[in-house]
Amino acid sequence: MKILKKLALMLSLALASVYTNALPAPNTSVDKIVNAYLSVKNALVSGDGNVVKIKAKDLLAALSAKPEAGLTPEQQKVLAKYQEKLIFDSRHMSETADIEHQREHFANLSKNMFEVLKGAKLNTATIYEQYCPMKKAYWLSESNQIKNPYYGDKMLTCGKVTETLAPAK
Repeated sequence: MKILKKLALMLSLALASVYTNALPAPNTSVDKIVNAYLSVKNALVSGDGNVVKIKAKDLLAALSAKPEAGLTPEQQKVLAKYQEKLIFDSRHMSETADIEHQREHFANLSKNMFEVLKGAKLNTATIYEQYCPMKKAYWLSESNQIKNPYYGDKMLTCGKVTETLAPAK
């Protein structure tokens, strides 16, 4: 009986290993894009245009690094639809330290990033879409706690969560 239990356990572990290896690997280039976007958002919250400029360059590099590898054709289609728009706004944010100009581009960047993540289901962590009623603009966050990138410390907690994107499976 002990031998049967051991065999059953070993078979279960072997099947679990095969199943785990059969799952598609997360797209690390997409994770880099999301993390770079979140770094830009956090820099805007801090209100330092020079840091935003640096973080926007990191985002631009991540967007330009061919993240299509490993994506399904449908995911590639969604990304292709928004990639140039994301690059456009990232480039503009990386070319200036003017925080107000960066925040203008951030609104479009956020809208397009949300469409990519929602449409392609690429996020590996929970992402919260948040809304600023004063700016009438959205942003994405890794936390449900409001830290407004459009007004920084002037109106840090102004806003609300409007949608939650669960991690893609």
